[in-house]
Amino acid sequence: MDELISNCPVCGNTSFLPFLEVEDYFLSHEIFSIQECNSCRFKFVSPRPDTAVIGKYYQSDEYISHDAGHTDLLSSVYKLARVISISNKYKIVRKFASGGKLLDIGCGTGEFLKYCQAKGFEVLGVEPSDKARSFAQSKNMVHVFDQLESLSESDGTFNCITMWHVLEHIHNLNDLILNVSKRLRPDGVFVVAVPNSNSWDARYYKKYWAAYDVPRHLYHFTKETLQQLASKHGFEILKIYPQNLDAYYVSMLSEKYKSGQTNYVRSLLHGFWSNWYAKKPGIGHSSQVFLLSFKKG
Repeated sequence: MDELISNCPVCGNTSFLPFLEVEDYFLSHEIFSIQECNSCRFKFVSPRPDTAVIGKYYQSDEYISHDAGHTDLLSSVYKLARVISISNKYKIVRKFASGGKLLDIGCGTGEFLKYCQAKGFEVLGVEPSDKARSFAQSKNMVHVFDQLESLSESDGTFNCITMWHVLEHIHNLNDLILNVSKRLRPDGVFVVAVPNSNSWDARYYKKYWAAYDVPRHLYHFTKETLQQLASKHGFEILKIYPQNLDAYYVSMLSEKYKSGQTNYVRSLLHGFWSNWYAKKPGIGHSSQVFLLSFKKG
């Protein structure tokens, strides 16, 4: 069933404008509407599939983030980028968390958790996909729960909680962040990576921009809207890091959606331009990592 958003998840405003009509190029080819809040400019899918039916939009053998078995070229490029990305993710976390307990929400098949565990962190994961969770536990040997509520750890336990391209998938956005804030230590860090709908590639590809990924991506963040959402829950931004490789991968998919075929040269060129223009005010990178901590005082 579909559900309508009556209040902006960020600011609570009830007045929206149509922003874009986007096709689900990945799976269903249905058309979904993205609305924009008149007040804070936050973008979100409405109407959207509710939690009872959203699962069917993930049920594809091509959903790479939950399947480590693909061997085609695009999947191989993704996996190579993921190896590099995992190392970069760890370096970011290590600057702000010197060990202790780490929780990765939406951990997929658990590669990042395995890497952090090998570096001395005590790790736990949350992953609703049965297939991905089973792979993480049997192959990567990390402990993963099906939902956050299943964790028995007391409040204020974790030194670091991470969500790598997961926040945009969560129906109960504010409830999730409230839950995170309870489980994080007072001196802990909350790491959130999301696509940036203000980026050069988002502006260039418009309705073909692969990171809209409707209806799996329910929300479309910018630096400003992420900052406002974080502040509402008592967090402030410590640092913002780019995910430079994402611009190339997103451009590759976007080219395929736009023209019907993969164009590697154009994808590389547009990924480069996206990262180049990211330095300009109000633009930013295709994907960005936000380091959040509790506000002081």
